[in-house]
Amino acid sequence: MKSRWFCERHNELEGPQCRYPGPHGIPRSRRLALLALLLMIVAAGSRPLIASAPDWLRAAAQTPPGQYPKDTSAVVLLDSQVTTITESGEAQTLYRRAYRILRPEGRKYGIVSIPFDQDIRPGHLKAWSIPSTGNDYEVGEKDSVETSLFSESLYDDTREKLLDIPAAEPGSVIGYEFEQRRRPSILQDVWQFQLDLPVRRSRFELRLPAGWEYRVFWVNHAAEKPEEISQNGWGWELSDLPAVEPEPSMPAWSALAGRLGVTYYPRSKVSSAESLGSWPMIARWYGRLTVDRRQATPEIRQKVADLTANASKPLDQIRALAAFVQADIRYVAIEVGIGGFQPHSAADVFANHYGDCKDKATLLSTMLAVAGVKSYYVLIDDERGVVVPEVPSALSFDHVILAIQVPESPELSQLWSVQEQPKLGKLLFFDPTDPYVPVGYLPAELQANYGLLVTDSGGELVKLPLPPPTANRLLRTADLLLTAKGTLTGSVQEMRWGAPAAELRARLLEASQVDRQKIFETLLAQFLSGSVLQSATAGNLDKLDAPLALQYTFAATDYAKLSGDLFLVKPRVLGSKLEDVLDAKERKYPVEFPTTTSQGDVFDITLPDGYTVDEIPDPVDISSGATSYRSKTATDGHVLHYTRLYQITDIRISTENLAQLKQFYQQVAADERSIAVFKKK
Repeated sequence: MKSRWFCERHNELEGPQCRYPGPHGIPRSRRLALLALLLMIVAAGSRPLIASAPDWLRAAAQTPPGQYPKDTSAVVLLDSQVTTITESGEAQTLYRRAYRILRPEGRKYGIVSIPFDQDIRPGHLKAWSIPSTGNDYEVGEKDSVETSLFSESLYDDTREKLLDIPAAEPGSVIGYEFEQRRRPSILQDVWQFQLDLPVRRSRFELRLPAGWEYRVFWVNHAAEKPEEISQNGWGWELSDLPAVEPEPSMPAWSALAGRLGVTYYPRSKVSSAESLGSWPMIARWYGRLTVDRRQATPEIRQKVADLTANASKPLDQIRALAAFVQADIRYVAIEVGIGGFQPHSAADVFANHYGDCKDKATLLSTMLAVAGVKSYYVLIDDERGVVVPEVPSALSFDHVILAIQVPESPELSQLWSVQEQPKLGKLLFFDPTDPYVPVGYLPAELQANYGLLVTDSGGELVKLPLPPPTANRLLRTADLLLTAKGTLTGSVQEMRWGAPAAELRARLLEASQVDRQKIFETLLAQFLSGSVLQSATAGNLDKLDAPLALQYTFAATDYAKLSGDLFLVKPRVLGSKLEDVLDAKERKYPVEFPTTTSQGDVFDITLPDGYTVDEIPDPVDISSGATSYRSKTATDGHVLHYTRLYQITDIRISTENLAQLKQFYQQVAADERSIAVFKKK
């Protein structure tokens, strides 16, 4: 489904696409292609026209400068969106945006990118720049490059226009406008008025035919009354909106930014209940879009038979089919309009061996049905907190996963993504798009997230399970030897389950053998400067259902410090449990951990002969409600034992509790720096 980068720039949230959008509207996977296309623009030899900028841009350029953080790269002087709805329901929108470039990093805002397809059609396109010195420049349709986003046959109707605004330099004011005509698949729109840059003025206008009505919902902003600008026309305007500035461990940007959603409808054709919108209504609408997409072909049936031939239990069959879709169906997706919501047929996805999240979910659902297992679509956003239960809207989703009906089994107690539903029984939530998360787990960002369960009779918004800390576990044990000169050597074993396993497994599997060695070296260097990695292996790397098993050996010179007849040793050798909430800057937003976790360390350090214990750190046992930490240092003969356990039991910490959390991590930091002192006999 379609990513939010398109939505943020054009306020047209219509389904999921690329799961990992890059900063400022350009997905990471497309940066190289974009650079190549811009080179094509330059090579074409088209020169910008020297022409006066329009009145609206000149008026925006007269906006007095404000006070912003010194690292602010640009300021949005005007962000305008005027949407006109025709009697047939077609939406015509005029977008205008003006920037003042403050720093060299702001040059990236000089690239205008407009995706479109058969349902979303671009109109005129123009852009201007007002340099701090010299003439104004104008570029337009003839200066743009039009390209297909992908060559794959499933996506051959999706294209994009790119326009490079000249003189997008510090001190310049740049702006663009374009029209867009669309046949919306759902009569809703979004005004994203808060951005990652300061916004001096943002305006949204809605013009409806006679006999139409609208409802609005505000998210992360107090409700504002509109002004009536014409018969059946309304306008909303906000000014001096602060940027949603990044903070360590903050919730997702899109879950914090202010936005307005509007649902519009003809009073004569839509019942009062439907006009307000509801989650069951949206689920029924999505069910109609997918009604004919899960038809099994003979080839699909044969593949299911082959994959499940040696799987006698339903859960084994589910694992076999899920693994096939995860690994063998390549993820590819860019869609606009109805293609942002409606999956391709299972037959096409299976034949082409690629698809996006909703395509992969469709194929897996079809294959499960052949095996006699019922499953349901779940619409979700891949950033926790974007979907607001009080605001029913199809425009809040950018991802699709499955809820799979599973029979009662003792194994279910170890499947952390299973949840009981009153009408459907046990449901196993599973993301077939993520290639590194096994059946029974969910990617961290989907845990405790809201998803719309689409059933045969409609659907409902459900909150996906948050697993206990033991589901996302890391256990590190080390057997180490300390020489009289302070050199530390030894071997380390790490066992990882859940999120810690998926995160590192992804990095290792996507790296070459040489780069895997560098990953281990980086992990070690974080805690032991000057250390040398001697060997490293990773077990169960390809077995998603098994814990990731790491084993490595190292040597670190000058680990222990000699001070006269004292020997100073830090018991905590590896691993740090500190979060970056210790920043002295006052926070605006809550802290949100990726997931719950339980992390344990057991270190045995054999000391050199001739020393006796003089002082060891006191035990630590602290808690801040959602986090807890225990450590203990002891000696047995000439062996120093260090054990600790760190747990996160809840993922969100309100701003009211941040002082307590900060104090907690200060105590953790003190323990991690603590020193055991030994004395010569």
